[in-house]
Formats: sequence, C-alpha cells, structure tokens
Amino acid sequence: MTYNPRDHYFRKAKQENFAARSVFKLEEIDQKFKMFKPGQVVLDLGASPGSWSQYASKMAGEKGRVLGVDLSPVTVKLKNAVFIQADLRDLNLEDIFKEHGFVPPFDIVMSDMAPKTTGIRMTDQARSMELCELALDVARRFLKKDGHFVCKLFHSDDFGKLRDEMKKTFAKVEAVKPDSTRKISKEIFLVGLSKK
Repeated sequence: MTYNPRDHYFRKAKQENFAARSVFKLEEIDQKFKMFKPGQVVLDLGASPGSWSQYASKMAGEKGRVLGVDLSPVTVKLKNAVFIQADLRDLNLEDIFKEHGFVPPFDIVMSDMAPKTTGIRMTDQARSMELCELALDVARRFLKKDGHFVCKLFHSDDFGKLRDEMKKTFAKVEAVKPDSTRKISKEIFLVGLSKK
C-alpha cells in the first residue's frame, strides 16, 4: 500500500474543519468507550495542532473546559479551551491550573504526544514510551476517580509493561488501533477506563 498523506481521513478532517486527521482516532475511541460527556474538564497533552482539543471541546460543550499543552503552538481558537506552549516536563502544573482557572481533578487526561522521530525504531519506541509514562504520571496525579485516560504510543516490546502498570490505576485497560490509523503506522492507543 502506498503512503498517501492526503487520504480519506485527511480530506474528511479538512471538510469538517478539524486541525488534523488524528481527530478521527479519538472519535473512534470515544465511540467505543463512551468517555466524553457534556460539562467535562479535559487535559490534552501534546495538543498541537488541536484536533483532539477540538473534539473534546465539542463533546464537553459550553459548560466544559479544555486545557491543552504542547511544545508546538496550537492555532485553533475554542471558546472553552486554553493552550499553553511549553514542555510538559518543565511546567509546574499546579501553577498553570491556578493561573488559568482550572481546578483539578480532570474528567479526562488524554495524550497524543509523540517524540521527534529519529528513524531508529528502538530509539523512537523508547522515547514514545517515556512520553506515555509521563502522561500516565500526570493522570495519576490529576485525574478524578472514575476518570478516563488515553495515551498514544509506538508499539514495542515494553508495551505489556506499560499496560500492566496502567492496570494498577484503572479498572479496565484496553489497547486500540483505530481504523483511522494509517496501516503502516506502529502507533497504538492505551485507554484507561475508570480510575480507581
């Protein structure tokens, strides 16, 4: 199969005014697990270019809020969202929450963070795992009881360890590769449902 950057999902995202095709991965995950509800407060890690935040914003509605964090700027404008351009590892999240009027815990913590790839599979997988572990740590600290967590990672031999680690925190853990994920992609999504 030939790689086509402007595939069906790319065109659909443009038609529906989403910042990126990745929105459909989150939408598929939500359709399967019914995580999003009106009025929720959502923390989006790795928010750029903004499509996951757009989806969360739409689902949370006027009474919900979204806080997005990314190294890269997020240019989408959403009435119920705030975006911080920074390295998550350098932030004092409590200060950021207070500064922007967010009071944890969050209903959903989601991470579409990805490392800058090197082309060296093991290096890229290890960096992806580190980012997912960072996101899991944030979820453990700031996600409410019965809240949900979604994290993208590049599949590797350490995948099972991370899934087992998540099982300590969540009532149910599922691995998902949405149909909208490119066939050649090694990314997979771990979903933690109902934080203990």
